[in-house]
Amino acid sequence: MPHGSGKGRGDANAGSFEEFFEGWLVRQEHYLDELLSVEQHYHESRDEDLKDLIARVLSHYEQYYEEKSRMAQRNVFLVFSPPWFTPFQRTLLWIAGFKPALTFQIVNGSVNDLSEDQSQRMSRLNEETTASERILTDELARIHESVASPPLLDLARRQGRGRWEEDEVSYKSTIGSAMESLVATADLLRTNTVTKVVEILNPVQNVKFLSAATQLHLRIRNLGLQRQRHRC
Repeated sequence: MPHGSGKGRGDANAGSFEEFFEGWLVRQEHYLDELLSVEQHYHESRDEDLKDLIARVLSHYEQYYEEKSRMAQRNVFLVFSPPWFTPFQRTLLWIAGFKPALTFQIVNGSVNDLSEDQSQRMSRLNEETTASERILTDELARIHESVASPPLLDLARRQGRGRWEEDEVSYKSTIGSAMESLVATADLLRTNTVTKVVEILNPVQNVKFLSAATQLHLRIRNLGLQRQRHRC
């Protein structure tokens, strides 16, 4: 699968996603306003209205992952170190996104009325998610090891420059395909975890959970922007 090979193409890909991301953030802030309003007056809302808002918020996040998937197909290396994120945001990334287990920390901090059955189901899901995280972390480590000691060094000693370039492109394509597959699997784990959490929670609890998750995301974003401005 082809990946961005030149600075110009990489910049174009990054600029295209950054334009989408800026608009996505504006819509996310609007959803946060709606979530906070409903959270404060949930007793005045019908379950149908709460479920409609929850579905729209989840659809908003789904749009992000769909666009991110297209970006990864164009240039997966940009997804692993996204220029549309601040340096602070990039330090928090795990396989080009948040750690799925963070979902449970957000639930614990925002929902304080889980039933015994909900707590047990949440605990089992947490264990399953953590086990899947470990598998993907091991896979990422294997990819890092293959990059740290590439066979290109041996090829360079034995063959001419023209052959080097051909093998380098092939090698980068192989690594890129492995990384793209890893990102897709990690994003699937992220989205499946949130989907299952939403199924466990009731509508009011989901509003609290999604409100807390959205606030955390925007808070991290704003903190990163503040740190950037201070450096400048």
